[in-house]
Amino acid sequence: MGSILLASQFGFSWIYAAVAVAVLQIASPFTKFCPVYTILNKLMPDTDPIQNGK
Repeated sequence: MGSILLASQFGFSWIYAAVAVAVLQIASPFTKFCPVYTILNKLMPDTDPIQNGK
């Protein structure tokens, strides 16, 4: 929704952000990669890793 609002205000190039998020969410079960979990694992190094590619 945010990308649609940004696209309506600032130009069509913001739609690519929505497409990138959708592709990452569709590919996540196959690749075991989630950017949010990667960032959380880096921010909290002393805790058990979240998802960690499993």
